[in-house]
Amino acid sequence: MSGQQKINPARHTTAAPNIAARIRKVQCMSPAGLHRMAYKEWGAADNPDVVVCVHGLTRVSGDFDELARALSKRYRVICPDIVGRGLSDHLRDPQHYQVLQYAADMVTLIARLDVDAVHWVGTSLGGLIGIVLAAQPTGLIRSLLLNDIGPVLDASAMARIGQYIGQDLQFDTFEQARDHVRQVSLSFGEHTDAQWDKMAADVLMQDEAGKWYFSYDLRLAIPYQAMTEEDARLAQQQLWAAYDAIRCPTLLLRGETSDMVSRETANEMTQRGPNARCIELRNVGHAPTFLSDEHIALVRHFLPK
Repeated sequence: MSGQQKINPARHTTAAPNIAARIRKVQCMSPAGLHRMAYKEWGAADNPDVVVCVHGLTRVSGDFDELARALSKRYRVICPDIVGRGLSDHLRDPQHYQVLQYAADMVTLIARLDVDAVHWVGTSLGGLIGIVLAAQPTGLIRSLLLNDIGPVLDASAMARIGQYIGQDLQFDTFEQARDHVRQVSLSFGEHTDAQWDKMAADVLMQDEAGKWYFSYDLRLAIPYQAMTEEDARLAQQQLWAAYDAIRCPTLLLRGETSDMVSRETANEMTQRGPNARCIELRNVGHAPTFLSDEHIALVRHFLPK
């Protein structure tokens, strides 16, 4: 693969000190009104060197806890819950669960941080948001790390995602819910039992009847279910145009068995736009996590010292 390299799979967890995050919220605007977006803040609150880490479609800010601890001595690390997930509000109108709305929310968040530019680490959906923001000519994004995502969308895949995330699943025990999370997330790669427990706990809630369920707004599925082939084609054109406008240093991490970023797409991303450097991670699909020393080191080495 031109411009790409592989590394061995991650097999052990970073031993990080017990550093606590501050939980904060910022008010954002959609066409339907105000909503609050929650975020975790790590490191010195007055540090102007900021890394924003944004999760995937149904995940949450907790995905970056290990990475944030590791980076927080050098950077102020901000990990939001995209609206409709985690501790953030749900939107009044689910039609606004769109990348442009998420991008607008992130602009509001960055304004709250009182900095002119940030480094961006985006997994899947978080990477799409990063592409949109990095394409702007204002230099808002200083460097961009795309974790197994590119400017290619498939309408049938989007519809399949919509059907899956729209299911109202409930479980009698945490163990049942955790096992489900583990089964549907096998493409994340090899993890310890403790890591699977945390990845499940981060996205689950328990109701008064003792049932366990996913904490995200099930109406996230509505825009995906409504997407047509023409919608996907147009969105893909717009994403490639945004990618071609990016001028900041860009790194693409691709899971070796990813069904979200093909090797052809990865190759193309190294040849156009910011000419991203690509690193392929063995024995992982969509999407790699940042729970190991090896994966955290990739971020450390990419960010400026």
